[in-house]
Amino acid sequence: MRPAEVVRRGADYLARHDVDAPLPTAEQLMMSVLGADRAGIYTRREGLDTAQARRYGRLLCRRCAGTPTQHLTGQAGFRRLVLEVRPGVFVPRPETEILVDIALQMMAGHQAPVVADVGTGAGAVALAIRDERPDTRVVATDRSPEATDLARANAARLQLDVEVFEGDLLDALPETLRGAVDLVVSNPPYVDPSEETLLPAEVRADPPMALFGGLEVYERLFREAGRWLSAGGGVAVEVDPRSAADVADAAARAGFLDPSIHPDLAGRERVVAARRP
Repeated sequence: MRPAEVVRRGADYLARHDVDAPLPTAEQLMMSVLGADRAGIYTRREGLDTAQARRYGRLLCRRCAGTPTQHLTGQAGFRRLVLEVRPGVFVPRPETEILVDIALQMMAGHQAPVVADVGTGAGAVALAIRDERPDTRVVATDRSPEATDLARANAARLQLDVEVFEGDLLDALPETLRGAVDLVVSNPPYVDPSEETLLPAEVRADPPMALFGGLEVYERLFREAGRWLSAGGGVAVEVDPRSAADVADAAARAGFLDPSIHPDLAGRERVVAARRP
């Protein structure tokens, strides 16, 4: 059976198990099995061998059981990049791409800006900024050693110069950057712990420290950012759409000017941005 037909059957199987985006998921799993791109799986006439068919079947079953597609393939697309991902490190998601858009807008007019990405995970936001603004010095932090190792590996593989430091929020940055950072960006943990049982299995596969937090995390981040930012520097953070107004108020209480709320591509309030005096 040709891969294209196997993919169609795989998509039907995923759909019957209520897996989101069944056809793209079935395609991604087949691309992983064959080491081919999307065009390759549809133009290939040779059928799967026994080992490939068994591997594909196992991947479909694991996806139906809640394992994220990215953990099955070992990679995730983010803007123009393909990142390595691993269990134990937060998987970058498409809705976070708007954070990079806002960051690039806030850096417009800055020459060789300095950007700090807090809670970098696999390095998605930091690496995308460096990729799209090569003149930017990008530093990144994460309190997870697994995340910092992966972010460094992604930076090396993509040949993007991002400095990665292990530590909580901004405390890990070198003292030479105090007062010299032009923009702090972050996708911090913001899911309320009481909602854990309501999350899809693929979300619960992410490490708890990267998922569960709340307003207190933003309040701490805004306080620390004020000590690291240059005059007129900015902050941009991803938020739960239900708490966008509260996060904007927290930024104002921390002394930031004109907090603004920006929607993602689905129209949900996703990013809060503000500037210090």
